[in-house]
Amino acid sequence: MRKLFRGAAALVTSVVAVVALSASVEAKPVDAWAGCPDGAVCIYPQNQNPAVKPSHVFSRYGAHNLTHQFGNHWVLNNQYGGATANLCTGSNGAGCGRPIASKTGVYADLTPVNSIRLNP
Repeated sequence: MRKLFRGAAALVTSVVAVVALSASVEAKPVDAWAGCPDGAVCIYPQNQNPAVKPSHVFSRYGAHNLTHQFGNHWVLNNQYGGATANLCTGSNGAGCGRPIASKTGVYADLTPVNSIRLNP
């Protein structure tokens, strides 16, 4: 009888271990690019090259006003599904330049930039 219980306990332990390992394999990792979360647009500190840790992270569509951003900065668009972003010389998303395609980045002088716009 003891052999039967030991065998059953060993079987249950192995099944639990297999299920636990299977669950961890299926977990999707966070898709961060240079510290920029998946679905976000990030601005990095002035002259940080290569881009390592963003100073600004934007994840909502629409215009976002910027302050005290001068000189060269990396701007990475880590959005998906073709969503774009624009750097704009006016506040509230006015006077925008060429779109930055999803999963791409630009190294830009932000001195004349007053806002960034995220587009679906």
